[in-house]
Amino acid sequence: MNVSDLIAAAEEKYKDKFKAIDAIALANQAKVLDAFTECRVSSRHFMPSNGYGYGDDARDKLGELFATIFRTESALVSPHFASGTHTLACALFGVLRPGNIVLVLTGRPYDTLQSVIESVGTGSLADFGISFEYVPLVDGRPNKDEIAERLSANKYAALYIQRSPGYERRKAFSVSEIAEMIDLAKKYTDAPVIVDNCYGEFVETTEPSEVGADLIVGSLIKNPGGAMAPTGGYIAGKKALVDLAAMRLTAPGIGAEVGSYEHTYRNFYQGLFMAPHIVAQARKGGLLVAAVLGSLGYGVFPSADDETGDIVRVIDFGDKEKMIAFCQAVQAASPVDGFATPEPWDMPGYNDQVIMAAGTFVQGSSIELSADAPVRPPYSLYVQGGITYEHTRIALERCLIALGS
Repeated sequence: MNVSDLIAAAEEKYKDKFKAIDAIALANQAKVLDAFTECRVSSRHFMPSNGYGYGDDARDKLGELFATIFRTESALVSPHFASGTHTLACALFGVLRPGNIVLVLTGRPYDTLQSVIESVGTGSLADFGISFEYVPLVDGRPNKDEIAERLSANKYAALYIQRSPGYERRKAFSVSEIAEMIDLAKKYTDAPVIVDNCYGEFVETTEPSEVGADLIVGSLIKNPGGAMAPTGGYIAGKKALVDLAAMRLTAPGIGAEVGSYEHTYRNFYQGLFMAPHIVAQARKGGLLVAAVLGSLGYGVFPSADDETGDIVRVIDFGDKEKMIAFCQAVQAASPVDGFATPEPWDMPGYNDQVIMAAGTFVQGSSIELSADAPVRPPYSLYVQGGITYEHTRIALERCLIALGS
């Protein structure tokens, strides 16, 4: 069977799953549209600001919009968050205090956040006397018995959940799984639950903030930016906690009152409006990748038959050269820097060399088609994004040719 036939067969086999993704997008689009109407967004909210940014109605309205969509008391949305890790760091440094202990319910977090938590001499949380404990996952899922046992000690100032797998070989947690963890935790403690929601927004019709999470955190160059936001992040949840995070973004006593942006905010608003559709495009592309590569015998997590909690698919190549060849083929099929050839390199914040295909319009945008991996056994490549299904389909065809399939 040639490459075109492989792809067509996968599309036919999983046509009902493609329709289900479209149905979720429709529901989320209605939710976002209604929020824009409810918040009375107008063209004046696209206007830039400068200096301190006092009275920046565009910035404040964007926060109101996120809070309405995610059904939270408050939200801090800012172009001054440089990455998802930066946004998470602001949330953690804002909420936590020296001597606090945090329990992570989902095992160790991804590489860059580990530096925030424990890198000695860098101003990390550990340097400020804040420590973390971890409940290891069992076969990639929460260990509820150990969570309950740990929480019975009643010593934790906050609980932490990472929705997406990072560089672990597991499925992302669904909102219902997150709800189960939160419900269990609330039986033992009133400590706030912080959820790293990166890669998960608009994958389902509900968000972790709707099932008990006290604070959710994400990046605007992932799902909620709709491939249009040029930078930024968001923190949404209980007002008191959001306010503390805002103090860390700017300064104590100043918080969310300042922060200007001397470019139009239009891309943030339009990207958010587009996000349900763009996320669906990425999910359908991921489904196709999983279906085709799974049919060729590669290990894929989650498989095409599994439900997904984010926009990421993990492909086990088991071979360094094959993984690199596939990643390079993704880059060659990119609209930006398609002439470049990615090579493994020592990327800041990671313990192993990393190879990354990122021919994106927004640097580092993982809602756009991209692929990356730590160069270590079992040579698993993390493929995410794709702002049009057609682009992912074309790129997949070229990647398969590069592999000699």
